Amino acid sequence: MDAHVTVVGAGLAGCECAWQLARRGVRVTLREMKPEKKTPAHSADGFAELVCSNSLRAEPLHNAVGLLKAELRMLDSLILRCADESRVPAGGALAVDRAAFSAMVTAEILKQNSITVVPGEVTEIPDGEVILATGPLTGEALSAAIAARCGQNGLHFYDAAAPIVSFESVDMDRAWFASRYDRGTPDYINCPLDEAEYRAFWNALRTAEEAQVHGFDDGGVFEGCMPVEVMARRGEDTLRFGPMKPVGLPDPRTGAEPWAVVQLRRDNAEGTLYNIVGFQTHLRFPEQRRVFSMIPALANADYLRYGKMHRNTYLNSPALLDRYYRLRTEPRISFAGQMTGVEGYVESCASGCLVGIETARRLLGQPPLDFPKETAIGALGLYVSGGAVSGNFQPMNINFGLIAPLDRRVRGKREKNEAISRRALETLSALLAERGETIHRKEETP
Repeated sequence: MDAHVTVVGAGLAGCECAWQLARRGVRVTLREMKPEKKTPAHSADGFAELVCSNSLRAEPLHNAVGLLKAELRMLDSLILRCADESRVPAGGALAVDRAAFSAMVTAEILKQNSITVVPGEVTEIPDGEVILATGPLTGEALSAAIAARCGQNGLHFYDAAAPIVSFESVDMDRAWFASRYDRGTPDYINCPLDEAEYRAFWNALRTAEEAQVHGFDDGGVFEGCMPVEVMARRGEDTLRFGPMKPVGLPDPRTGAEPWAVVQLRRDNAEGTLYNIVGFQTHLRFPEQRRVFSMIPALANADYLRYGKMHRNTYLNSPALLDRYYRLRTEPRISFAGQMTGVEGYVESCASGCLVGIETARRLLGQPPLDFPKETAIGALGLYVSGGAVSGNFQPMNINFGLIAPLDRRVRGKREKNEAISRRALETLSALLAERGETIHRKEETP
């Protein structure tokens, strides 16, 4: 059967979707507006550009995103394969050299004979089978075309990225390498503040001058990617229970936990770039330098990228999409990635993976996999397509609350989560075997 699909957008979801379609024998036309045109959040020409953090978050199976990554590895995810091959040390998390990661994904896509890449902006929904994975910064013309198809305006919130500094500019006499509770390897740079330093920093941060973002207010932010200055305005100790939490990070010079700690995570394989963990911001650039220099170890930091904020558009998916991320009123049109309301790199990849697999199976005359709620990938799709019953749909990271509970009691949160993960992987393995799908890379990674 000569099946063909147009995938619009070569981000994480679009590349994963195109990969899953192509490896099943479906011809793909991949439309990508870069390098001819870039959004305010993008700077590189390659596919799968990571514009915010370089972390794909936790690896262990007692964490829901760790389970989701394990499932994606079983499904031969291109994104996870490239992430594993471009990883940089990050304790118990999977972080990548973003330039190497993008280059690997781009190279793999370009060498697939079944994928034809067509550059240039798409302003209308293409004919035929189409998957829209254009992300939170979908262009105005295509956004209008989507809104016209959906019969309503898309929703939106605002997303922010954290600054990146050079390693050589960090004052290591005032910082040290460690991971929280000494778990894993000592991969984070920890920059301490005493009580007086913290209070001065907090006061400066909450009153610093912000860049103008049209339509932005504190109520329009996504809780999982909140600007640090918005967090500061919520209370004096909010940061100390959030990104500046000192617990499990004793200062080796004193043996005591500092009043607050700012962590830096490696951003490239060479270890020359570090991003400020949890410091997404939309302060004016001079204000970022002024306020963040109040962190003693960053007093003379060299900023290679300042933090910035951008628009993030997503659909009211429960009213519009089915469990395969297809538009209910016009099933030839599917969506993938953040615009569906999944939040996070891994979740975007998972949506693209599911859409690619299920679309290929439908076009090839095979029964759907219908990933169940006992799996993370299935639970996420079911949430997006109707799990939000409150009428106030919000973007969602994967979490164990979305996955079907166990039918037995397990003592301890960590033990219960690990049991849910084991059941999920067993369920997915049995499903793939039953449907004739090849199982890949089943083993858990460290």
